[in-house]
Amino acid sequence: MNSPQDLPLKYLGAYSDQTRAQVAQLLGQNRLGDILLQRYPKAHDVRNDRALYDYVQDLKTEFLRNAEPINKVAFDSKIHVIQHALGLHTSISRVQGGKLKAKHEIKVATMFRDAPLEFLRMIAVHELAHVKEKAHDKAFYKLCTYMEPNYHQYEFDVRLYLTEMEHSGRKLW
Repeated sequence: MNSPQDLPLKYLGAYSDQTRAQVAQLLGQNRLGDILLQRYPKAHDVRNDRALYDYVQDLKTEFLRNAEPINKVAFDSKIHVIQHALGLHTSISRVQGGKLKAKHEIKVATMFRDAPLEFLRMIAVHELAHVKEKAHDKAFYKLCTYMEPNYHQYEFDVRLYLTEMEHSGRKLW
């Protein structure tokens, strides 16, 4: 069997060797899932597309009042984490009556229907930030942390959850 340090940690590639070693050690001890469950004991109540739309609209109203409207928000079973996507923001431009209109849609991977609210919030904030900032640059992450001050912690914890799922094969919520 591989030692914990030999485990592939593809969701944690951008983190330090020390951080990856700690995660590998927790995986080797089968403790990572328990730590996540301790930190996030229950899943959210946003179970359908209508509730997800309302949740994202509330965030948009609070933080991005002047941004273009979001036309559709839905859980999408076709989004796979394997493609390194947790959610998608699409903007479709159409000509209507001589004017160019953009329709914005946000899709969230179905696996996050059963996850802590903090994980769903991180994904929603990330996709909403794309309405204003297209690239993953400093301005984008500044907007993310404006909407959710714990954005980076939640993103890291989502990566831990994906790592746990990949290695144990179990969903925690």
